[in-house]
Amino acid sequence: MVSARRIFQFVAAACFAAISSAAAAQDFPSRPITFIVPFPAGGVTDPVARMVAQKVSESVHQPVIVDNRPGAGSIVGAMAVKNARPDGYTLFFGNFSSHAINSALYTKLPYDPVKDFEPITMMMKTGHLLVVPASSPAKSAKELIALAKSRLAGLTFGSQGIGSGGHILGEMWKLQTGAPLTHVPYKGSAPVIQDLLAERIDMSFDTVITSGPYIRDGKFRALGWSTSSRTRHFPDVPTMAEAGFPGMELEVWFALFATGGTPQPIVRKLNQEFVKAINSPDVMTRFGEQGLDMLSSTPEELAALVKADTARLAPIVKASGARVD
Repeated sequence: MVSARRIFQFVAAACFAAISSAAAAQDFPSRPITFIVPFPAGGVTDPVARMVAQKVSESVHQPVIVDNRPGAGSIVGAMAVKNARPDGYTLFFGNFSSHAINSALYTKLPYDPVKDFEPITMMMKTGHLLVVPASSPAKSAKELIALAKSRLAGLTFGSQGIGSGGHILGEMWKLQTGAPLTHVPYKGSAPVIQDLLAERIDMSFDTVITSGPYIRDGKFRALGWSTSSRTRHFPDVPTMAEAGFPGMELEVWFALFATGGTPQPIVRKLNQEFVKAINSPDVMTRFGEQGLDMLSSTPEELAALVKADTARLAPIVKASGARVD
């Protein structure tokens, strides 16, 4: 039987920890924050991270330093945050790949997307356009699938890399239609665009930011859009459901995480500051015009999204046979 003294000690310790945590949050941040971005400098996500970091820095009167650490499908950056002190001074710019795809893609993932990270807030999301070269005989998504089935070797689809949005969408379409579609992975969108222009691949699922200019110039044709409602940038392009393929919905999201075990008062303060920065009019306008949907969330909403997308997308990764050792 537990003594009254032991119960008192336990309660006192818990109260002290709570008071200490709250006090730490009041003083937070008292030194620079490192914001680790697991993507190369100059990419689509980099300017978002830098502008939001600058906004937060101005608000909290401490530097927020963007540290690009690309490599191994976001694992390099993720491990730096996993192994950091859980004090809120090291943050991670994660996405649907790092937190919902990698656990199914990697045989031995060295981090746990749930246990090793504290969700802070969503930051942005984007859908993908199904694009083909302007010379393609397919004028619709249904015609493209019919074309694939008419050819002995089928068609090729390029993606931004194994586990990327373009890869997952291609595999989803292959599973739904049974069409012979062969995945060709690249390192990012730029080489996908170049090979699509040169007609070395037949199609790709790509973002508005990277494929949009080529659609406007008449070099690509857009046949579908991967979310439940049409994109305002190309309102004449049907959703994949409208094109005859329900269930082909995928939004690539990016979000902010801290090291697992970071005190909740600090998590709440980080959420407050980053939500304010994300929702600032100049951030919303600048990146909204480029095709990104800036949005924020509570930590609980982000945690629920990670759980839901892991359950939904892991079977697709496994069915595709894609694995990284």
